[in-house]
Amino acid sequence: MGHSLRLQELRSRLVQPVSLDLEAGDCLALHGPSGAGKSLLMRAIADLDVCEGEVWLDQQPRSGMNPSMWRRRVAYLPADSHWWDESVAAHAGQWDREILRQLGFEQTVLDWQTARLSSGEKQRLALARALTNQPHALLLDEPTANLDTRNTRLVEDVISQYQEARQVPVIWVSHDPEQRQRVADRSATIDGGRLTWN
Repeated sequence: MGHSLRLQELRSRLVQPVSLDLEAGDCLALHGPSGAGKSLLMRAIADLDVCEGEVWLDQQPRSGMNPSMWRRRVAYLPADSHWWDESVAAHAGQWDREILRQLGFEQTVLDWQTARLSSGEKQRLALARALTNQPHALLLDEPTANLDTRNTRLVEDVISQYQEARQVPVIWVSHDPEQRQRVADRSATIDGGRLTWN
């Protein structure tokens, strides 16, 4: 059974009302100039910023769900991941060892200190951390921005496999038109806080 995501007149500071439906397994690519409102829209969906309107996961409105549970089910992966402990392992209760392997890591990565991680390693590990919670929807804010071609494809493959296996909707911010063609079913632009379909 898959999952769906619906935005109903969702708006926040600098983001004009957005309504859209994503069915199970759909991927929407978002692009637009820096400061146009892409990340603000993602944060609004994830319930991280004050906003108006409603978001539905399957038949459940966000307003009727505990915020921490919403954020587990609707995973937001920011462009810059946050690391609050010295140890990699401490950032998730259970790490999926197979996802770590698919992202190019040995199990020993869990023993690493976060201070030694490169920006690209942080990005891949943040994805593994997000998928550990088995979310029902993915909000991905430039998940491959700091990655080389090989690791970009690893990340794309892991997301695609998760999306297909669990039939989750995905919103993917990307400035790369070739990537948007590879990963997305639909594409939209955000400029000046307004979403328009491509």
